[in-house]
Amino acid sequence: MTRDRSLTFAAYCRHPRRGMQPNSSRTSPTLDFTSDWFSGDEVWRSLLTRYQPRRFLEIGSYEGRAACFLIQERARQRPIELHCIDTWLGGVEHEPSAMSAVEARFDHNIALAVSGAVHRVDFHKHKSQSKIALWNLLAAGKADYFDFIYVDGSHQAPDALSDAVMSFHLLRPGGLLIFDDYLWSMEDPGRQDFYNMPKPAIDAFVNIFQRKLQVLGAPLYQLYVRKISS
Repeated sequence: MTRDRSLTFAAYCRHPRRGMQPNSSRTSPTLDFTSDWFSGDEVWRSLLTRYQPRRFLEIGSYEGRAACFLIQERARQRPIELHCIDTWLGGVEHEPSAMSAVEARFDHNIALAVSGAVHRVDFHKHKSQSKIALWNLLAAGKADYFDFIYVDGSHQAPDALSDAVMSFHLLRPGGLLIFDDYLWSMEDPGRQDFYNMPKPAIDAFVNIFQRKLQVLGAPLYQLYVRKISS
């Protein structure tokens, strides 16, 4: 789902995904996205309204579309805290030579979203492998801290499992943990490499931690769970 588009922050606030058209103004700053991989807006709005999260952690930020969505939705109501983790080196599905431009678009988009927010956004960029950034957050006393964690980092099963387990410990009881690309694979159906899929790792995590989680009904390509105890 690749769509070249840019838009003013005001237009993004009105229509975060639907009906977005390139901005015709030469003076208004624009958000700059080249890919539309974030597809959770309607479900996310429902969850954000129901659970009212304030502290957010995103693993795998790319150009910042999901992060900008969270800023737009939540920082117009109250101050929020947002941490974004990414190496901006790309995964197995990305072209490494393109990633410096991806990071530049992320920086541009987040700066624009934060500057346009109604309430303060306490933003933290962690340019690091997720395991290191997550360890550092735990070491800094952030256990049971975050209200909402979005996991969209490495799609290789060992990495996805590590992200899931450490995210669980960073999430407060009652918080939301969202896994993107639950059914993603590099290969065609029937020819998948078990190692190059998030699903086996996510399934293992949910099965092992099932007494501490509530799986929420949602579209299958993303998996939504709620932590109910530590």
